[in-house]
Amino acid sequence: MSNVYWDERRMSDDNVFPSILAIGDSWFWYPFPGGSLINALGPMVAPKGHNVLTLGNNGAEAFDYVNGVYKRQVKTALKHHGTALSAVLVSGGGNDFAGFNDLRPLLKLDCSNAQTPAECFEPGDEEGTLDWLMKKTLESLGLLIWRVFAEVPVSSPVFLHNYDYARPDGRGVFGASGWLKPALDDAKVPLPLQEGCIQLIIDRFTSMLETVASGSNRVVLIDSRGTLADTDWANELHPKPKGFRKLARQKWLPKLREKGLAN
Repeated sequence: MSNVYWDERRMSDDNVFPSILAIGDSWFWYPFPGGSLINALGPMVAPKGHNVLTLGNNGAEAFDYVNGVYKRQVKTALKHHGTALSAVLVSGGGNDFAGFNDLRPLLKLDCSNAQTPAECFEPGDEEGTLDWLMKKTLESLGLLIWRVFAEVPVSSPVFLHNYDYARPDGRGVFGASGWLKPALDDAKVPLPLQEGCIQLIIDRFTSMLETVASGSNRVVLIDSRGTLADTDWANELHPKPKGFRKLARQKWLPKLREKGLAN
């Protein structure tokens, strides 16, 4: 029997209670064979007797965990299980900028003359800019962590991660177009700059997470940039099973060990 659950009712039917709560997007919920990052992390914490309850869903944004569709689910789980939790794992923020309707507004109308990735983005901090998006995501993740801290023991860490440098190659799922390249193409971002644009976003996202983590030694940031090779990606946003396992083994396992959650 797996120690990872995506349905609390099924967990209850098995007379199992969570000691780790995972709140996440598709990197925790990826439904295809081989599963998600959580499928790779579950066996690592199993020898310590941990059971994982996963909340959220594919497509979840950071806002959804605190003021959106999963707000009640998260608050209820923390209230019911918080005092027994040894850790909370969070995967959020990627969907805030992935997708045509999220990424396209961040880019200028016509980037065909841009010489650097930075020149492709709208300047300033008005709504729709990258600075605005990072501030909004910071507020959502900060509020989520505050709510976690209010319910879990002070010895229980919160883990955040920053994904990896996604490849804007247009690959989606089942033949659908990707989440990144359509927006870059529509903005006429020169092909040599497209990958750099995504790297810039991930780096800015990482800086934002570092700000979140700097507020408490209870927050652990998993910096997984540069881990995956081209052959480790299933599509623009999601690694193959071997990619998730590589991330878990190389980046997550050392941090889990430091906190006594894995051998």
